[in-house]
Amino acid sequence: MDVRLIGLVLLAAALPSTAAAQYIGGDAPLPPVAPAPGYVESPSAALARHVRVLAGSPRDYNALLGAGKAALATGDPEAAIGFYGRAEEVNPRSWLPKIGQGAALAQMMDASAALAAFGEAQRLGATPMALALERGLAFDLLGDQARAQADYRIALGGSDPSEARRRLALSLAISGKRAEALAALDPLLARRDSGAARARAFVLAMTGDAEGARSAVNAALPGMAGTMEPFLRRLSSLRPADKAAAVHFGVMPGSGAPLPSYQVATSPPVGDRLGEIDQLLRTPPQPSPSPVATAVLTPPVQPQLATATPGTRAPATQGAASIAPRRVWLQLASGTEAASLPEQFRRITAKDRDLFKGINGFVAEEGGRVRLLIGPFKSSTDAKIFADDLASVDIDAFSWTSQPGQQVRKLSGQ
Repeated sequence: MDVRLIGLVLLAAALPSTAAAQYIGGDAPLPPVAPAPGYVESPSAALARHVRVLAGSPRDYNALLGAGKAALATGDPEAAIGFYGRAEEVNPRSWLPKIGQGAALAQMMDASAALAAFGEAQRLGATPMALALERGLAFDLLGDQARAQADYRIALGGSDPSEARRRLALSLAISGKRAEALAALDPLLARRDSGAARARAFVLAMTGDAEGARSAVNAALPGMAGTMEPFLRRLSSLRPADKAAAVHFGVMPGSGAPLPSYQVATSPPVGDRLGEIDQLLRTPPQPSPSPVATAVLTPPVQPQLATATPGTRAPATQGAASIAPRRVWLQLASGTEAASLPEQFRRITAKDRDLFKGINGFVAEEGGRVRLLIGPFKSSTDAKIFADDLASVDIDAFSWTSQPGQQVRKLSGQ
């Protein structure tokens, strides 16, 4: 086993018990029931559910695996490694924790350690199909596109063929195979897959068509083309491993930090990730609604709700039962009179119209005060990055998270 992998697993082995103590405050609610068949559970809700189970049964193998998977889906690979490490202690002969650790290490861009974990999984009996999707990403991050593409082709027959196809297209583009990359995306584009539309922009950029990429971004992410243009123009000049890091994680060489909303990931946005679990766990668990009840009481949610990007508005929904989820925003101003906010927004945006191109203002009211907001953002990290951009033109902004059910309306006059 790779020495770095051993160190990471040992370092994180105590995380689940620490996390449980932090999240439940010493008073764990009863374990909640599993979601009803057909009910889509968010990653943060799944993580909360599994942590509740672990509070009463710390060695529950299935809960540890579930918590690891949910932590990975919320964008916290460090926590995922901890949960998978504890699952490995409970069942050292299972290859499932090793695949989870490998996937987390790949998300942390430690591709060599990820491959070591996948190798351990294979020795324990994992099939190529079980690890191909995540191992392919590790190969891409190492610049070994031929092996990455071989894995993605295997993964096309697995549980997430759409993601395998998106990753295959990006890997083909990294190799300079533009026509093959675009052909790989065609079936998804025919279904108007939003992740495939973003992947197409990256394919064009990596193969030297910056203008085509800009047009594709305008179609997939309205209002973001100007912000993304330096990123898109630089893609074609990167070495293969750096291209993979850029298109999968938004990281450019030397930046050390992700860029906002450039990732192809299609997971639903989360607010403050694991920091929100404490509040989730303090809420008494509710029975999961049946699929029929969900269909009757909740209006359909538009796809944009799960793929909102900085500056784009969430679609309006109708009916008191379409409860707004928790979302991350940037606050530009506050006061006591909502009528004054349109003028404040006009003055603020006038400082740099290009930066605010395509961005609308929103209003939240609570406790006799009103907040002027922009967003929502995919994560607090993305919000901070945009806040830093605003600070460069002398605009102060800070992150604010709306709570489930809290109404945030579009600023009047827009």
